[in-house]
Amino acid sequence: MIATLVSDHVETRSARTLRFSAPGLRGALAGQHVDIRLSAPDGYTAQRSYSLSSAAAADPIQVTVERFEDGEVSPYLVDDIEIGDAVEVRGPIGGWLVWRPEQDTGPVQLIGGGSGVAPLMSMLRTREATGSTIPFRLLYGVTDPDRVYFAEELAHLRDLGVTVDIRYSRRVPDGSELVAGRIGPQDLAALTVPPEQRPTVFVCGPTGFVEAVADALTALGHPEDRVRTERFGPTG
Repeated sequence: MIATLVSDHVETRSARTLRFSAPGLRGALAGQHVDIRLSAPDGYTAQRSYSLSSAAAADPIQVTVERFEDGEVSPYLVDDIEIGDAVEVRGPIGGWLVWRPEQDTGPVQLIGGGSGVAPLMSMLRTREATGSTIPFRLLYGVTDPDRVYFAEELAHLRDLGVTVDIRYSRRVPDGSELVAGRIGPQDLAALTVPPEQRPTVFVCGPTGFVEAVADALTALGHPEDRVRTERFGPTG
């Protein structure tokens, strides 16, 4: 299916949010992804999967792309694509890292690393769009303040009753009392919904981050079947 870029927004120095009009695309669930395929004049094609950061069933759809310098697709999407340009899109895809507000009515814990916050933002936007009051918490790990996606919107979500905690692995904001460091078991114990409340936990980020977080969550007492993970890493 052909999707046309209708608007964009710079998130960080290496990430860009893209909004595509894709008439006829099936309405997405919160947390699903799409495949975007690029085709060169010589017939060469390259395809990558990108999580939707837009709310469920949103039109236009939205993806937020982090540039990987040796990538075949992300440099074009971050640096070169222009309003009115078209790409091929397939999807939406995925049924595991998905929040269905009409079914999943218990508390929700979101844990994202870097660009892994994108599908979690889809869930947060779906919560707002549906008027849901289901308790949500977000624990978001980034390297430094300049790498925070959706910074203004996350501040707004706090006003809607969402608990948002951001931790920085390399550099904290000026004047902050936080100490730089990776999210660890102590953070997960202090800054997430406790296991006795039986939250559904969604974890997305780089492979090492997701594996460490998932192991720590189960050690804290969260049942494995209530921890839903999605990981990404270099391709090729």
